[in-house]
Amino acid sequence: MAVALGLLAAAVAWGSPSTGRAEPPVSHAAGFSHARLDRISDYMRNEVTTGKIPGAIVLIQQHGKPVYLEKFGFIDVESGHPMTEDAIFRLYSMSKAITSVAAMMLVDDGKLALDDPLSKYIPAFANVKVGVEKRDEGGNVTLALEPARHPITIEDLLRHTSGLTYGFYGKDAVRKLYLSSNLYLGDFDNAEFADRLAKLPLMEQPGTGFDYGHSIDVLGRVIEVVSGKSLYEFEKQRLFDPLGMNDTAFYVTDQAKRPLIAEPMPDDRSTGPVTGLSDPMQLRRWQGGGAGMVSSMSDYARFLQMLLNGGTFDGKRYLKPETVALMTSDHIGPGTKISHDGFYFPGADSGFGFGFAVRTTQPPNTRFPVGEYRWDGVGGTFFFVDPKDDMFMICMMQSPSQRWRIENEMKTMVYGALETDLRISHDLAH
Repeated sequence: MAVALGLLAAAVAWGSPSTGRAEPPVSHAAGFSHARLDRISDYMRNEVTTGKIPGAIVLIQQHGKPVYLEKFGFIDVESGHPMTEDAIFRLYSMSKAITSVAAMMLVDDGKLALDDPLSKYIPAFANVKVGVEKRDEGGNVTLALEPARHPITIEDLLRHTSGLTYGFYGKDAVRKLYLSSNLYLGDFDNAEFADRLAKLPLMEQPGTGFDYGHSIDVLGRVIEVVSGKSLYEFEKQRLFDPLGMNDTAFYVTDQAKRPLIAEPMPDDRSTGPVTGLSDPMQLRRWQGGGAGMVSSMSDYARFLQMLLNGGTFDGKRYLKPETVALMTSDHIGPGTKISHDGFYFPGADSGFGFGFAVRTTQPPNTRFPVGEYRWDGVGGTFFFVDPKDDMFMICMMQSPSQRWRIENEMKTMVYGALETDLRISHDLAH
């Protein structure tokens, strides 16, 4: 009964993908095994009771309706507040998908082009240099600076081929320079942060290698320049308010919502040097489009359903269907000659689109489908969207050290619960 009431509440809150009208939910939509979905509940309860995670909310939505929605454990083990459906989570890198969609809305508007040079909007990037490691006769590494052979483009920002990186992984000379440059010092805004980045060397020549880093933070500044609004103002007007994403922002400004902010286990709080993002109620000028947002399960579900619908939700269009298809296609495959180094986080079986990893081959001994797109956040949140089976899954939790293990194990359980014979029938019918 509790599960049924929860699903009904979710249907009312999130609505039908086409009309927005609440419809009576089913326990599990056609194609899923009730008993096998229950294994997810057993698994997550064990994660909580064994002290690996504080709590979580898990949603599987298919054909526009929730087929599995459960909450586990606590918002915060120290306060003892049980997990609720309106809990607020730090998204970290799941912010990137939202910022990428906002940028592509401007592309659809004709106000931004993928081949535009970044310097058109942020002149400080006009003369950016590329760092090249060289060894002297004594074997010591020095960092030489070379001019960029090609300008950074908006497409480079979207697909992480700009040469911009992060300083909190790897031991390369450029990444070490990022780490020691006081990038996050003081109360800066997006404009100042972009100018700070422009003074640092790029990790590689623009357009030549996937390098996960601050590209989407800089894209957020581009959105501000093009729109004439702050990043949050633009996203609130064009995306959050129309979609009903009422809990999605860069900071939590209502003190009454403090108890709703999900917290990791006391010994699992390390998230690297981006310390300005650690407390969502610590208001700052920076609106980090690459890692700075907070959101709730229902908000992010609406966002993903819009993408799964091909850019529409509740009768309103946010993106052209061809734009969604472009964003969720691989743009760094073998034909592009874009290199993938040892920090290629999408993995060997995936490429990258605009804001999402995109699965290009099915991993051995799995049922993970080609065409799935996904991403996660260092705080523990993760999602995947499966257009083939018309479904998506989100797990909202704050557990940095456990996220990859849980993500892989839960995805295996989700596809283990999807009935093979019904899936084959669906494939044959189409």
